[in-house]
Amino acid sequence: MALRLGVRRRQRPSPQAMTLVEHLTELRRRLVVAVIAFAAAGTACFLLYTHILHFLQSPYCSVAPHHCTLFVTGPLDGLSLRIEIAGYGGLILSSPVALWEFWRFVTPGLLAREKRYAIPFMASAVTLFAAGAVLAYVTFAHALRFLTSIGGPSLQQIYSPGRYLSLILALILVFGLTFEFPVVLVGLQLAGVVSARRLASWRRWAIVLIVIVAAVITPSGDPFSMLALAVPLYGFYELSILLGKALRRPATS
Repeated sequence: MALRLGVRRRQRPSPQAMTLVEHLTELRRRLVVAVIAFAAAGTACFLLYTHILHFLQSPYCSVAPHHCTLFVTGPLDGLSLRIEIAGYGGLILSSPVALWEFWRFVTPGLLAREKRYAIPFMASAVTLFAAGAVLAYVTFAHALRFLTSIGGPSLQQIYSPGRYLSLILALILVFGLTFEFPVVLVGLQLAGVVSARRLASWRRWAIVLIVIVAAVITPSGDPFSMLALAVPLYGFYELSILLGKALRRPATS
């Protein structure tokens, strides 16, 4: 058994000795694993469609508990909605596997110091995306209440599932992606592209830019969601400055 394991390890070439074809074969294997994970997660979401739809519909029912039914206008809307939920759900649930396969593909070419930071960066990226998605889901009821009341009491709200889910899923995606902001800033500091001192000197402009970006990219366009996005982003900006100083200190001493 030991001899067999030893032979298998020797058969795996080092990154420097791998040819272009071997690199492409390794990349294909990683992509196949990621696609299989996406297909499995998407299939699970397709089968659990009723529970997922009820979960996404809960903010709407908290705002309008007596008439939170979603109305379809075409015979194929139900099928397309189920496929859309399966696609989005599979993409979100399989993203940790895709990140892991990407990390395994690039790890052999990284330096020892870079490998040390790779797993914390990936774990932080997944955690922050999940935190942003949860915050978007929690605040969506407040955004929907504002959007419902802004038109006045004479309007009766009747939502189609496609437009409703597009809004809540877009909000979740935007919050999740923008919560990767500190990971990007810390990575830029470790790469030497920008320093913590320079980021601190840009603090006033950063506040203005963060508020503008939050106002522009918030899909619902309501002030509550904008503030719910802008306030954490500025906190992440300050946190990234502190982390950049702490992580760069051992390298300069």
